[in-house]
Amino acid sequence: MSQQPFEQVISLIDAVNCDDPNREIAENKEWPKEHLYAERMSEMLARFKPDADELLKIAVHGQHIQRWKSPRSDYPMGKQGYHQWRTNLYTFHAESVASLMVQAGYDEIALDRVKSAVSKKSIKINPDSQLVEDIAGLVFIEHYMLAFAEKHPEYSQEKWIGMISKTWKKMSNDAHQFVLAGKIKLPAPLLELIHQAIG
Repeated sequence: MSQQPFEQVISLIDAVNCDDPNREIAENKEWPKEHLYAERMSEMLARFKPDADELLKIAVHGQHIQRWKSPRSDYPMGKQGYHQWRTNLYTFHAESVASLMVQAGYDEIALDRVKSAVSKKSIKINPDSQLVEDIAGLVFIEHYMLAFAEKHPEYSQEKWIGMISKTWKKMSNDAHQFVLAGKIKLPAPLLELIHQAIG
């Protein structure tokens, strides 16, 4: 039996992400880094918005598709280089997901909606983009914030509070309530900083 379009797209995203040369250990298993990230994004979406439609599920699952192909090191250091990298990265992810959706037979309306969400266009206005941002923020806090902190022991307390605050401000009130209700696992060593950052 042939796969339905949604199942086909998810399988295609997983297939390309499994080519990630970077590896990460989770649950006593070695994962391709971006495949693990996609799984964590989808798992968080199921917890945060279980009634999300299939296009939102595709956008969330494909948000980091093939990220290793556009490394930060390809761009100049500093804020301008960082913003250029992020802008191009969003477009790369959106186009990559859309190309897989075409293979599965999705129409232009579906492609445009997913591309807008993945490229995070009009956050705070477009609910799809805001949802992708919310899930990314929740996943970062639960799974990646502590590892990032351990890589940057040189960061001051003030810098950390500023960074956490920026992440928090990008998230919706629903996402804030989800965190405050204890529905994600906060990194214990950073609890004090998180509480200071979010007030």
